[in-house]
Amino acid sequence: MQVGYARVSTHDQHLVMQHDALKSVGCEDIYSDIASGAKTDRPGLEQAISFLREGDVLVVWKLDRLGRSLQHLIQTIQSLNNRGIGFKSLQENIDTTTSGGKLVFHFFSALAEFERDLIRDRTNAGLKAARARGRLGGRPPLLDDKQIDRLVKLYDERRTSVTELCNMFGISKPSLYNYINNRKKALVISDIPFVD
Repeated sequence: MQVGYARVSTHDQHLVMQHDALKSVGCEDIYSDIASGAKTDRPGLEQAISFLREGDVLVVWKLDRLGRSLQHLIQTIQSLNNRGIGFKSLQENIDTTTSGGKLVFHFFSALAEFERDLIRDRTNAGLKAARARGRLGGRPPLLDDKQIDRLVKLYDERRTSVTELCNMFGISKPSLYNYINNRKKALVISDIPFVD
């Protein structure tokens, strides 16, 4: 059984052309969404995927109707493939139920993996270069040592509530507890005598 999926990005666009194309190739059921390509919430796609059974084929008018990105597209098609469900894209003439379609899909998968590796390599090279220049990753601390000392002192005195301390120093409760715990750990470590 062939099941169609159609998507447009806005209410101003129309699904009619996609529905006609899907019906013309024999799709018995067609599920639709009106959602931008970047949106993760697509109830029509979720319904179509849950409706499909082994041996069925999911058909789309064009690849970009299905996936938010190349990686999402590949993950979706692999998940269908793992369940024994085929995939067809009419405009790109891809059909994973044929050997040629499987080859094209594997080529896409290899390109996506290559792209992920390139991004990871570039990121690692950038981090390494930044470390070599003395820069460390992460967000810079909001408070300096003097402010942290004052914060810990006020906290230990217990005359000011945690909420008031957070407002006073412009930090969140988790940040407040991180500053206090880190300072106390540092004090414990500095109190350990050095034995030679």
